Amino acid sequence: MRTKLIGLLLLAGLAQGANAQRTLTLDSCRAMALQNNKQLGVSRVKQDVAKNLRKSARTKYLPHVSVLGGYQYSSRPISLLNDEQQFMLSHMGTEMTTSLKQGFAKSNTAALIAKLPASIVSAAAKTGLMQDVHNLGNNLEQGLNSVGEGVVDAFDTDTRHMFGGAVVVTQPVFMGGAIVAMNKLADANEQLAANSAETRLQNTLYNIDKIYWQVVSLRHKEKLAESYLALVKKLDGDVQKMIEEGVATRSDGLSVSVKVNEAEMALLQVQDGLTLSRMLLCQECGLPVNENIVLAEENSEEIASGKDMNSMDRQSLDFSNRPELKMLQNMVDMSKQVTNILKAGNLPQVMLMGGWSGSNPSVYNGFQRKFKGAWNVGVLVRIPIWNWGDVTYKVRAAKGVTTMARLEMEEAREKMELQVSQGSFRVHEANKKLLQAQSNIDRAEENLRMAELGFKEGVISSTTVMEAQTAWLQAQSQKIDAEIDVKLSQVNLQKALGTLQ
Repeated sequence: MRTKLIGLLLLAGLAQGANAQRTLTLDSCRAMALQNNKQLGVSRVKQDVAKNLRKSARTKYLPHVSVLGGYQYSSRPISLLNDEQQFMLSHMGTEMTTSLKQGFAKSNTAALIAKLPASIVSAAAKTGLMQDVHNLGNNLEQGLNSVGEGVVDAFDTDTRHMFGGAVVVTQPVFMGGAIVAMNKLADANEQLAANSAETRLQNTLYNIDKIYWQVVSLRHKEKLAESYLALVKKLDGDVQKMIEEGVATRSDGLSVSVKVNEAEMALLQVQDGLTLSRMLLCQECGLPVNENIVLAEENSEEIASGKDMNSMDRQSLDFSNRPELKMLQNMVDMSKQVTNILKAGNLPQVMLMGGWSGSNPSVYNGFQRKFKGAWNVGVLVRIPIWNWGDVTYKVRAAKGVTTMARLEMEEAREKMELQVSQGSFRVHEANKKLLQAQSNIDRAEENLRMAELGFKEGVISSTTVMEAQTAWLQAQSQKIDAEIDVKLSQVNLQKALGTLQ
């Protein structure tokens, strides 16, 4: 028994939690809608992208450092000596000693040595001298050949495997104004992203406000339909009693019954519309579509007060804060900077360059299979001479784009001015309609009171009472529409002025 009791209590608690209502104000709906809107998230990402692009453009003023490296394999090495020169150097001693031997033979040096008197040079000494001359020739031949081969080896580059590397530093000095224009373009692009996000935010607020006041309007009309249904049912009950007493006809009863059916149908339509509007509001706010919500203005006696009616009268009709207008101005500024970037193509460009470069094999101390390099500093100047008018045509096209953007901005300014004027007029007209609707309420209520009193006294027919009830319903409905129109006209004017926050 205790277990069953606990289960029943838990079920009751769950049911109470499921039926718990959540009260929302206009500000809370706005906050949730801004948090839930995916397009606003996209706009924030676009702002981050534009911010990073602007930071990237700033780096173009600063020096850039690059490290380069490479390897190359060639099927044949580079040779500074041809085959004949290599052969001559390798056999330099042979060629020279051959020439010396020929000269030695022609000069009869050996015969002269042999004729020397024995008293001066002995026969053994002569033989030794001749042998020394012969050995000297052989040694000279071998030595010179070795030197020649060394020279050939020294000129062997062995460039089949080549390695290279460099560190390069570049500093722009004058790029024809392209870097300045690029940075201004990035600034305008960042402003464009911010204004686009502001436009999306105001559109979101405008939509949520319309849905919010639509729900409030339908809720008040639901209560009005319920009140009207109660009046008609009360009249139907009175007529049925009169039919039973014989003071009213069945036709009168049928007429009132038709009005009851119409009132029930109208109430059902309002309830359906209210349910769908609540679902749409929940979806915009990021809530479950079946969330049980109640709006703060649903149970208020008046939707728009006299303070609301006069709040926009002092509003300045300056629409220069419209984010759409700022976006068009950003487009004009961006097109101007694109033109300046294109103009830079016809201007000289100056850059400072420096760094270190090396290779293997290196040639700083002959050909060596070592990685060696050197520092270098220089100036690079580029002066365009002739490009067949390519840059000129591009500049003209960019100026045309700027002109189109300026004309579109002027047209949009005129339309915005018209929107502001229409919005201001609509605010004043909504206030007038609300005042008139409020005065009509007093007349309709007095008319209904007199009709019901006359019906009770038997001097007024049920048809007249139904007409009074219909007039009262129309007056009450017009008052609700006028109050909602005051709210929406104010929101519309704020959006036209770009001050919707």
